[in-house]
Amino acid sequence: MPLRHAEAHWSGGLKAGHGVMQVGEEISEAAYSFGSRFQERKGTNPEELLGAAEAGCYSMSLSQLLEKEGHTPSSIDASAEVHLDKKDGGFKITAIDLDVEADVPGISEKTFQSLAEKAKSECLVSQAMSGLKINLNARLVK
Repeated sequence: MPLRHAEAHWSGGLKAGHGVMQVGEEISEAAYSFGSRFQERKGTNPEELLGAAEAGCYSMSLSQLLEKEGHTPSSIDASAEVHLDKKDGGFKITAIDLDVEADVPGISEKTFQSLAEKAKSECLVSQAMSGLKINLNARLVK
């Protein structure tokens, strides 16, 4: 299996500094700063990238499980909100809210919900973040 690669460069102190993250070879650089991480300033942050990784991994995991059961999905849309909270005098990632809508012809709600929960535990990114609470809201749409 290939190794996956990401880079980050930071210049300056924490609050006045700034940085650039590079993910893979095909994604352009993403600027980040204290303001884009802990305030509402423009740019990205590590938590958004973590959320994107969770949403992407989960949608692939769910697709695989559905297909194994004979229900190839027409589409799966997943989004993740990463909770960054102030705790014990610092910041901590406390949870991820994973919101999923899937169009899966011919599947029952019960089967879909069962596979949606199973996908959460089988997703490799979820496994890597096993210390976090991942709240799943999965909806079957048609």
